[in-house]
Formats: sequence, structure tokens, C-alpha cells
Amino acid sequence: MILIGLTGGIGSGKSTVSSLLAKRGAVIIDADAITRELQQPGAPLLGVLAERFGAHIIAADGSLIREELRNIAFSDADALKDLNKIVHPAVATEMDRRMEEVRNTDKVVILDIPLLTENPRKGLCGIVVVDVPVEVQVARLGEFRGMKEEDARAVIAKQATREERTKIADQVIDNSGDLESLQAQVDAVWQWAQQLPPATEDAGTREDKSSSNEKS
Repeated sequence: MILIGLTGGIGSGKSTVSSLLAKRGAVIIDADAITRELQQPGAPLLGVLAERFGAHIIAADGSLIREELRNIAFSDADALKDLNKIVHPAVATEMDRRMEEVRNTDKVVILDIPLLTENPRKGLCGIVVVDVPVEVQVARLGEFRGMKEEDARAVIAKQATREERTKIADQVIDNSGDLESLQAQVDAVWQWAQQLPPATEDAGTREDKSSSNEKS
């Protein structure tokens, strides 16, 4: 496999880029999607979250009230740290399992990880960063997720900065323009990815936490 890390700040449009790459033939392993799967009603992880953060984060139908959990986590540093300790290992384990299923193929595999800058993976063949100005992030979070400006800025502040993300990038996609511009950039990234040498045997494994800072 050719293993590519894909990352970007909240509201950058990373999921759109991921979808466009999938249409071109990439295998997508999406950390956010896996997180949602592991937090479905009845899932063991949901019980652990309720035990730590309170039953009020669970709706009457058994689903997670994500906004409630987010508000708790982003207003309390210890709560955020505990959330990361609960969720990140479970998500990483499932990502590892899916990656092993395609390791011995010739596929381009995209590890779609919002916190790749904060939590690096070893041996990636390349890293793609989806980048937009902070003001665009804030506007999109308000428009598409209904977040207040101060809440949006608080979430953004908890993530790596634009400079930190672009520093690790082999390719940067500017997603502040229109879809036509984005499509052209994705085409270029796809052509680049297909020319890369295959990943090594240990590619995709998590780096020692002592060498990275965990955020969410």
C-alpha cells in the first residue's frame, strides 16, 4: 500500500477532500467516522463516557449528545485529557485493524486523522494538509454546525495551528476557494500519491507519545 496521512483543522473541508480522493480510488480510513461508529447507542465506549462525564450526555434514545460532551471537554482541561484517554486508543486500534486489511495491496490508503500533527504516525509515504484561514473555519462552523463564534474559536485554539500543520505537509490543499479549484488540487495530489514508493512494514504505527502532545 501507499499510505498517506490527511489532516486539517476543524471546518477546513478535510472530509470533502477525503470524499474526492475516495472517488479517485483511494481507500479511506477516517478517524472521525470510526469515532462516531464507536459511539453508537449500546456501544461499550458510550458507557465509559457516561460514567466519566455523567449520564446527561446520553439522550433518551441512547445516543450521545455530542454538543454536551464537547462543551464539557473544551471548558475543562482535565476533562479534555480524560476524553482523549478514553476515545483515542479505541479509535487508533480500529484504524490499525482496517489498515492491516489493506497493507499488502497496491492501494493508496488515506489515514484521515484530524489530530495527525499532534499525534504522528510512523512511516507515512506522505502527508496532505487541507488548509484554510481561521476566519473561514469560524464562518463554516457557524454556518454548517451552528456554533457560536466564541465556541468555534475555542475549539480551533485547542488544535494545532495552521503553521504547525503546514510544517509537516508534503502537499497543502488550499480549500478557501471554489469546488473547481479544489478538484484540480485533489487531482494533482492523487497523481503525486500514485507515484510514491510503497509503505514500509511498520508504516502507520503510532509514534511514542513522549514525542508528541495530545490535544482534541
